[in-house]
Amino acid sequence: MIMNKKCIIRLSRYKNALKRLKALGFVKVFSGNLADATGVTSSQVRKDFSLFGITGNRRGGYKVDELIAKIRGILGKNELQKVVIVGVGNIGTALLRYKGFQAGGIRIIAGFESDPAKYAPNAEVPIFPMDDFGEFVRKHDVRIGILAVPDAAAHQVSEVMILAGIKGILNFAPIQLRAADDVVISNINLEVELENLIYFVNAQGKTGK
Repeated sequence: MIMNKKCIIRLSRYKNALKRLKALGFVKVFSGNLADATGVTSSQVRKDFSLFGITGNRRGGYKVDELIAKIRGILGKNELQKVVIVGVGNIGTALLRYKGFQAGGIRIIAGFESDPAKYAPNAEVPIFPMDDFGEFVRKHDVRIGILAVPDAAAHQVSEVMILAGIKGILNFAPIQLRAADDVVISNINLEVELENLIYFVNAQGKTGK
């Protein structure tokens, strides 16, 4: 069963909220706690959980540790998720250096580049030439890739990734990519996101709300 993207995003937010509540000493929570922490309604929380067979007790609520484990299982976080990055420019380098992924069960195991000056096969997270991409992905059974190349190269590089066996691409190139139904592509355009944010901030200022 494949859920819509908004539902999965909410599950991820519930998980993060649960981790914060656990750090505050919560052993059990109610749908209202998660609703307040994530900006949705209690009924939305219960509806999302019911889609995955997660049930609580009206009086006793949900046990925090059990709920975190269930959501992690749904999101595929019970196993370490291996990820590769293609394009080690500013965005790619920042992602390679980010230490927060590991705590979430995600490990970036390699970067790939077309620029020989950036090759670093002995680095903590090695950077290899694109010619090695297919063999590396198959050898390490990698299914997820981050694409951070210029827009002119994005389509061609994404095809190389897919042919190598990548089934999910997080695309930071400023271009909308599409693929066959058996490949999931999530397009993130930072310029568009900032433009949207700027618009709504300016709109709030004009209306006084």
